[in-house]
Amino acid sequence: MTSVRGAVLSLALALPLAGCGAGTVTIETPSMSGKARDTCEHLVGALPDQVADLERREIEPTDALGAAWGDPAISLTCGVGRPADYDPVNGCTRVDGVDWYIPTEQLDANGERDLTMTTIGRSVAVEVVMPGKFWPPATTLADLSTVVAEH
Repeated sequence: MTSVRGAVLSLALALPLAGCGAGTVTIETPSMSGKARDTCEHLVGALPDQVADLERREIEPTDALGAAWGDPAISLTCGVGRPADYDPVNGCTRVDGVDWYIPTEQLDANGERDLTMTTIGRSVAVEVVMPGKFWPPATTLADLSTVVAEH
């Protein structure tokens, strides 16, 4: 009888926790078709299950051309445009053969701000938004650059 009571109590305590986890992450997919869409679909299909030691999260819509990891989420969106504030002199860094633009004011904040990192010089651009909590961006970019370079 004690073991049944213990099992019921354990289940009762676990149920409220089931709804407290991180939910799905919404990814806004830019409008695209043809080769650009194919490129993004292949890229998203090849993305790792972990980025910066963070587990991949569910996204919505489920067919979005992106992915997310961790809580708060590091999110990737494929098929974005060039950043409006793009400056080819400042804020560019190369990681594993991929050029990334990160606005200087975000880098200078040393983790006090979220980072928006966008690939430059590729036929299809990729944007990664990383919460400042996961500063510095080196591990995130290293985990994603190889896959981006392949696609």
